[in-house]
Amino acid sequence: MTRTYARLLGLLVLACGVGSTGCATAPRTPAARRSLHQEVLVTIERFKQRQPQLQPFFDDAEGYAVFPSVAKGGMGVGGAYGRGEVFEQEQLIGHCDLTQGTIGFQLGGQVYSEIIFFDDAGALGRFKTGNFAFAARASAVALQAGASADADYEHGVAVFTMTRGGLMYEATIGGQKFTFRPIGVTERDAISSADPE
Repeated sequence: MTRTYARLLGLLVLACGVGSTGCATAPRTPAARRSLHQEVLVTIERFKQRQPQLQPFFDDAEGYAVFPSVAKGGMGVGGAYGRGEVFEQEQLIGHCDLTQGTIGFQLGGQVYSEIIFFDDAGALGRFKTGNFAFAARASAVALQAGASADADYEHGVAVFTMTRGGLMYEATIGGQKFTFRPIGVTERDAISSADPE
């Protein structure tokens, strides 16, 4: 079962063009965009409930990118793909994609959620250029009890992950690349109309 799961994840991330533009940044239909938005809202609540110490990041960050499901898999050579939303001062401003190619010892598959916080307008601006990437040795804080107590920004960003299941021996974020597509007020209002009251 683990091999089958890993192969499926590998096919997903490779089909979505790890290191290319194989997948569109935004969901194609209004229903898919609303569905992604609901997943993002649920993910934010999961992070807050699991680790209340993250609240200052949500309160004080210039913005953040939320990826509800990052699928990562491989057998030796692997990759990852995720789709999410970007917020600036708590307002939805766009959609984003995450891709990652990895080489080295790794086995199995993993699905996790990821949130990237941007400390200031400069850091968020770099992400919004659509050419943002993490250095090879970058790492995230794996969210667990007490994990965020000493977490801080590095080069204007702080990254947190929450595992959703699976097995992966290599779980760094080094090499992750991102695309960004801004949305207008009309599209934002249409997506946000599904927000719970």
